[in-house]
Amino acid sequence: MFRRGNAGARGGTAQDDQGAQSPGGPQATKTAETARRRPAAEAAKGRPTPKRSEAERGRRQGITGTPAGRSSGRGGSASGGAGRATSKEDRLRRNEAMRRGEEWALPARDRGPVKALVRDYVDSRRRISEYYMYVMLILVLLLFIRVPSVQHLAEPIVLLLIVFVIVDAWLLRMNLKRLIPQRLPGQSARGVTIYAIFRALQIRRFRMPPPRVTPGTKV
Repeated sequence: MFRRGNAGARGGTAQDDQGAQSPGGPQATKTAETARRRPAAEAAKGRPTPKRSEAERGRRQGITGTPAGRSSGRGGSASGGAGRATSKEDRLRRNEAMRRGEEWALPARDRGPVKALVRDYVDSRRRISEYYMYVMLILVLLLFIRVPSVQHLAEPIVLLLIVFVIVDAWLLRMNLKRLIPQRLPGQSARGVTIYAIFRALQIRRFRMPPPRVTPGTKV
């Protein structure tokens, strides 16, 4: 009995092996389907799937080549040098034109007949606000002196200077509100008060655009 059972088991195993190895068996069918499915996926990507080691090797490779927009050789350096020289000449020419007060060279905030009139009006007078930066520099130096009497003297001077600047700004606003409609009727005077105050607070020699009129000129 045991011999017949063992023989039957070996016979069933052999039949399974033969079925798996036969062309029409289930294992052969599954292998064929896997083989058909793999080329279809590779065909969809246009290339076979790389191995993990190959993909990591490709990522570790350094980037080589010349960056776009940068030319190599003597021709590229010559053209770059010529471009830098041209841009430097353009900047110098624009600065010279701005110092002469030419409209095309001025920044957008300084363009227009209203801004030109405001600049001439501010530059035609010596104002207290013009010396604001000088006085502030002296006061800052005094604050570093560790003498109580000197520091007590600097505080009222600062307050007095602020009051003078506020009064001067108010007078400047009132005069411009009367002057602009007379000289340039129909022109907008929006924002000219702040523009005039900031120009009056600057040291005269550092004002940009430079003054076109001297102090005492009637505008």
